[in-house]
Amino acid sequence: MATVLILAVAKTLGGLSVAGMTTEHDKVTGLRWVRPTREHGPIQMADLTTRNHQVLRPFDVVEINLLRHRPVPPLIENCVTDFGDHPRVLRRLQGERRQRFLHKYCDPAPQQVLRSQQRSLCLVQVQAVTGSFRREADSAAVDARLRFRSAGRVYGGSYVKGGFATTDLRWLEMGSKWLPEGGGWIEFDESALETRLGIEEIYLVVSLHYTEQRRFEPVIIGVHSVPEYQIPVGSGQTD
Repeated sequence: MATVLILAVAKTLGGLSVAGMTTEHDKVTGLRWVRPTREHGPIQMADLTTRNHQVLRPFDVVEINLLRHRPVPPLIENCVTDFGDHPRVLRRLQGERRQRFLHKYCDPAPQQVLRSQQRSLCLVQVQAVTGSFRREADSAAVDARLRFRSAGRVYGGSYVKGGFATTDLRWLEMGSKWLPEGGGWIEFDESALETRLGIEEIYLVVSLHYTEQRRFEPVIIGVHSVPEYQIPVGSGQTD
């Protein structure tokens, strides 16, 4: 059994992706990243549900049964996990403790993920961000994209490409509330996020995912802010 601080719960093809940090020391990132996986197939919502019917969320500190390390470079953080006994939430990181954690454990070498692909998970603080939410009129699915600047570098490709796919479940829910009823497209930058959501600082959990083009590309699986953004109630507006 391992103690893991959950830092990302995200949508993936056919299921969910989850990632977090253990209490074990890592010489680069401070704490060791893990990506719990099933022996076969993607993680499902039931795997992330406790005996008390609570679904795991980012910043839950959980006890989980990591069976063995199964690295598939650059996904060196993969750990086969036994979800049969259900994860157990020990506590939750909130307020100033959450903020201090984000400050302390920003990745000092994100290039190892974003450029050289030596590993596949990092936490970065961004200085500028642009992004979008999109939903087709006949679909409930939200497409979210983010392009960001961190430590003087811009990530996410050209603006035409719209940035990295962003699959954080909570961020997608927020985008669904922000979008107008019936679908549509919204673009924003950090000033719009501050005005609408009160966000002063933004942190991203970036993960490498294998694509249909048979290469690894960054995907944003966690979007965290200081102060923590709240999902609006009711339908979205375009203003």
